[in-house]
Amino acid sequence: MITIIWVTLIFLAIWFSILLTRDFIRHKKDLENSSWLKTLIIGFVVDFFDVLGIGSFAPQIALLKFTKQTEDKIIPGTLNVSNTIPALIEAIIFIKIIKVDPLTLVLMLLSATVGGVFGAGVVSRFSEKKVRIAIGIALLLAAFFMLANRLGWIQGEGEATGLTGIKLIVAIVVNCVLGALNTAGIGLFAPCMTLVFALGMSPKVAFPIMMGSCAFLMPPASAKFIKEGAYNRKASFSMAISGTIAVIIAAFIVKSLPLDILRWVVLAVIIITSIIMLRAAFKNDQPKMEESKVIKTGNKKR
Repeated sequence: MITIIWVTLIFLAIWFSILLTRDFIRHKKDLENSSWLKTLIIGFVVDFFDVLGIGSFAPQIALLKFTKQTEDKIIPGTLNVSNTIPALIEAIIFIKIIKVDPLTLVLMLLSATVGGVFGAGVVSRFSEKKVRIAIGIALLLAAFFMLANRLGWIQGEGEATGLTGIKLIVAIVVNCVLGALNTAGIGLFAPCMTLVFALGMSPKVAFPIMMGSCAFLMPPASAKFIKEGAYNRKASFSMAISGTIAVIIAAFIVKSLPLDILRWVVLAVIIITSIIMLRAAFKNDQPKMEESKVIKTGNKKR
């Protein structure tokens, strides 16, 4: 069964690479004004540290926001599309390296995929304000999970490599929800790892489960974003290329790095970005409210 999953991941990687490349070529004459250099660097950095345990979505949002590489409205689609191929490569590597109960793995991957497909259809139609609010909340949640891990609130001392009974049902349901939230910019890694720990599974098992979940949910979800045109083509294509290279380097060449200080820096950046996104979302309502007051005042004078 694990071999079937592995072969399926390879097929998905090839299929999505063709899909993304075709869409990029079809629209090559009207690409966005994003910087090739900046997005290549962003893609490499976030996916390199993603393999080493920091996660990609939250820092990627912060970097895209601060470097002004894409519109807020299409950030969710850009995140999903740009990270799909790197996520597939991660899953292909870690599912082979780390042993996990096949039934548990398959059911959790399928549930995440169902959630991802549903979430992409909803998120791709969000207004800019809703996207900003969703991303702002997503970043706060990501910051919470990172802080919980840093302070030792999340402990992973289980030894199980699989689940049965009510624990398996809980894992399936929760992972489905996480798959849906992933399309809105809430990275699946941290909450999925927390779920695995909470259910008494081995910390090592979290890697193939969370990486596999993303690898299976992201291709169909990203395909929806591509179909809707709800993503930054230039930035996504650029980050997908550099991100894939980064994953291979991080997985096979760099085994570990002293990341404690960097994790605290990333946490601070994520919180600041969250505040900026939420402030921008609610600040846009002020002119409309003021305009409404003027109209009402004018009507009363008349």
